[in-house]
Amino acid sequence: MSDSPKLGYIGLGNMGAPMAERWVDWPGGLTVYDVRPEAMKPFVDAGAHGATDLAEVAESDVISITVLNDEQVREVVAGLAGHAKPGTAIAIHSTISDRTAAELANELIAKRIHVIDAPISGGAGAAKKGDLAVMVGATPEAFELVKEPFSRWAGLVVHAGAPGAGTRMKLARNMITFVSYAAATEAQRLAHECGLDIVALGNVVRHTDAITGGPGAIMVRDSVGQLEPDSFFYQPFSHTRDLGEKDLQLALDLGAERGVELPIAEVALRRLAEGLGVADRKGAAHG
Repeated sequence: MSDSPKLGYIGLGNMGAPMAERWVDWPGGLTVYDVRPEAMKPFVDAGAHGATDLAEVAESDVISITVLNDEQVREVVAGLAGHAKPGTAIAIHSTISDRTAAELANELIAKRIHVIDAPISGGAGAAKKGDLAVMVGATPEAFELVKEPFSRWAGLVVHAGAPGAGTRMKLARNMITFVSYAAATEAQRLAHECGLDIVALGNVVRHTDAITGGPGAIMVRDSVGQLEPDSFFYQPFSHTRDLGEKDLQLALDLGAERGVELPIAEVALRRLAEGLGVADRKGAAHG
């Protein structure tokens, strides 16, 4: 008999299915559940056990959940909690409120059931390749339970902190994505008003971001305060500030000339130096 934990997966949609697929040959076995029987069939055909209800999945030691929203998460966790044994880890991969994960974790402490928020990043493509990033909000004990199983479908497994911390990290990560999308659309408007081919602009952005790393390239510090002049990052970040302020001002000048409002660029110009940690000693942006 295998000493590996028994795994369970609930929710076999666009993300859940490729993640659960990487657990099919898990030594301890896999139980799957979805409200659509047809979604379970490929897993059953591959050797997994297809559960008829949540109580069957609750027999597993580590249970992953990928459903739509907070309401469904609460419903599924409640259905599992009445049957799960002490020591069971219930991991929520859906992006939900950080309060939901923390509340559920607190509610089940008395039963010694670990509720973990473990949102994922990378999309369906990374899920199929087994190269997702997962941000785990869990006690150290619970993190040790899930680290190895999660590594089957994740290229990066990060312990973000206590329950709720995984979701907070996911929200911060997604903020970068959608703020940058808004900035990209602003840049497209400027390029369009200048008579430029915005498809070509997109090609340039993708090409250079693949080389430079995009916004992640500056996310290397362990604090958010102002840098001291003897810091390793002070000179390169000062150089980045100088280039950024110059280019942002030129873009704003071009926007004014063409009648294009660039509010995101205006905020970026005001906040860049402080954000990089290289504002001047009076607290204002370097000019």
